[in-house]
Amino acid sequence: MSRFAGKVALVTGGSNGIGAAIAARLAGEGANVLIADRTPPAATSDSIRFIETDATQAAAVAAAVAAAQDHWGRLDLLFNNAGMGAYGETPDMSEDLWDQVFAINIRAIFLFCRAAIPVMREQGGGAIVNIASISGLLGDFGMGAYNASKGAVVNFTRSLALECASHGIRVNALCPGLVDTAMSAGGLERAEDRAHWMDRIPMGRPARPEEMAAVAAFLASDDASYMTGSIVAADGGITAHTGQPNIIARRKLRVAGG
Repeated sequence: MSRFAGKVALVTGGSNGIGAAIAARLAGEGANVLIADRTPPAATSDSIRFIETDATQAAAVAAAVAAAQDHWGRLDLLFNNAGMGAYGETPDMSEDLWDQVFAINIRAIFLFCRAAIPVMREQGGGAIVNIASISGLLGDFGMGAYNASKGAVVNFTRSLALECASHGIRVNALCPGLVDTAMSAGGLERAEDRAHWMDRIPMGRPARPEEMAAVAAFLASDDASYMTGSIVAADGGITAHTGQPNIIARRKLRVAGG
């Protein structure tokens, strides 16, 4: 497929994990991609370039958007993927950590959108995909800062979609569940912890980064031309569940046990 032939995309946090998978997917479908990250990707090419960027700093963000224009003369697609997690109950959380989570998870999205939207308006349209999380839809134990910041991404996406619709710019959010990346590795390395996670995912496994990239690419493509302000969960079925116990399974266990 070449859905993105002639398109220019900017992917924040694109050197690893979901961001790297998005960059590879877009380039594979014909796009020129600029990765904006603190660290370089494993490899670059004619269609994938890199600019060192602190996504929380307005001047660095403006420079990244300008670099995409300088390289390829336009900017059609923005994927706000840079993010960080944080654990800790509220009484134990420092102000600095709270502020850092919000700076990376939502301030960076604001800064990149502020810089990119005027370019897209001048071109007559574009698409923005914000990477949120199912943790922006529901609460988690000991993840207040992350929950709050990703919830902000979700509602900022909706508001931004309203602002941008008349300019031909679509804005959607992808909410991944558990994805097998370096960020999640610590919670999965012990067998008992991994089993605890898998029990809560109806599909019984974490996502591959490439699966998230496929959804993100769809949202940015013309295949999703009537979608804006949409919040799409790709989570193996986690958010389909109320959290109540599997009564049928427990009955079967009792029968099997005599």
